[in-house]
Amino acid sequence: MSSTVEQLSPSKVKLVIEVPFSELEPHLRKAYKEIAEQVSIPGFRKGKVPPAIIDQRFGRGTVLQEAINAALPNAYGQAVSEQGLNPLGNPEIDVTKLEDGEVIEFTAEVEVRPTFDLPDFSAIAVEVKPQASVDDEVDARIEVMRKRFATTTDTDRAAKEGDQVVIDLLASQDGEPVEDGTAEGVTHIVGEPGMVDGLDEAIVGLKAGDSATFSTELAGGTAKGEKADIQVTVQKVQEIELPDVDDEWAQLVSEFDTVEEMRADLANGLDRVLAMDQLSDARDKVLEAAVELADFEVPEKALADEIEARTESITQQLGRAQLTLAQYLEQSDEPFADEDAFWADLAEKTATSIKAQLLLDTIADDRELSVEQHELTELLIRKAAQNNSTPEAEAQHMMEHNHLPEWMGEIRRNKALNVVLEAATVTDTDGEPVDVKDPYADLIAAATAAAQVADESGADESDADDATDPADSTEVVEAEVVAEADSE
Repeated sequence: MSSTVEQLSPSKVKLVIEVPFSELEPHLRKAYKEIAEQVSIPGFRKGKVPPAIIDQRFGRGTVLQEAINAALPNAYGQAVSEQGLNPLGNPEIDVTKLEDGEVIEFTAEVEVRPTFDLPDFSAIAVEVKPQASVDDEVDARIEVMRKRFATTTDTDRAAKEGDQVVIDLLASQDGEPVEDGTAEGVTHIVGEPGMVDGLDEAIVGLKAGDSATFSTELAGGTAKGEKADIQVTVQKVQEIELPDVDDEWAQLVSEFDTVEEMRADLANGLDRVLAMDQLSDARDKVLEAAVELADFEVPEKALADEIEARTESITQQLGRAQLTLAQYLEQSDEPFADEDAFWADLAEKTATSIKAQLLLDTIADDRELSVEQHELTELLIRKAAQNNSTPEAEAQHMMEHNHLPEWMGEIRRNKALNVVLEAATVTDTDGEPVDVKDPYADLIAAATAAAQVADESGADESDADDATDPADSTEVVEAEVVAEADSE
């Protein structure tokens, strides 16, 4: 077999492939055999019909077509490998020459990963927010817990910020009630977000039984985005009393005897969680900058196919929810003026996503990045932490659904992104350099090493009766990873 390649565009090629007839012979024999087993011809036993009779009855062309269809995938694959191509999607194949007993020629037009020069990633500089304080995060979590255990007391005084109120709302336009514009017995804490603009200002100063009217833009319903008059009537004004943060309260809400013990438990692992939040932001911004620097166009057909797939997925999801896109946009907080704007945004994000993948794949090839067994094990541990499962369950899922190529590609792309991340300059808005090392790397490495030790020692269980099971240490580390993932 021989092949040549013609570059039709930066992202499309045409392969011309010649297959000697000798390479088609095994497929011809198989085609004759299959046809002989399927047909009934008087005078011949089933499966024993000679090729000449099959040619006479059904035509030599029918058999040749079966053989060619069987031979094409392997021949195409060999040509792609020989020419060092990275196809995107399925090829358009056309048989251009068929000389019985001599040669077969066919062409295959296919989009391929564009060839381009990698940009200078050291030119990338991004800023992210400073890493949040562990103490501040612990304080915030304790405040949430205090609110859960708060008590309320009805009061006759006027409402002020921080009070809980029970209110009725009535929206109208030009004196007529708005459809879906009535709500009764709504509980709201004055000063907290989530309600329409102007509500808190209208409530402050009102006592139980008082009403006030204000104008605002409706945030939902059939008149979303339109101006309306809102009448608010206060049913109750309630003072909120938060519990004191003391040892007695800590014993009530947790398994700890003191506040300090409870705070220490809340703080455990938060440094990693907060560092990961900052690193995720840095990775997103660095990748976005790298994509902007990369000088190539996204292949048209690959983009069109992916947009079609994503559009179909969204349409199916809306169908299952029994919603039209217009209804979804009306009910959600999506910042789109209309359906056209939504689909345009989808197309833009899809193009950026594909370009990022092509860029990372090119970096991986350029750096000859490979996937090691321990890296696949680490990925399984990470996915187990994210899904609150086990690495064994993730491995089984991977094999059952043939995710191995996809997940290995994910590992290569992450390694490629790390190449860009290490070359770029990442600082916080205070001017301090940001550590781009994975904060969970040591935990994952420990879990991986423990799993490998457990596998190696599994063959000699008789000597392990009085020893610590290495699998136990794996479970401990995995549990820590899961716990920290849950706390995110």
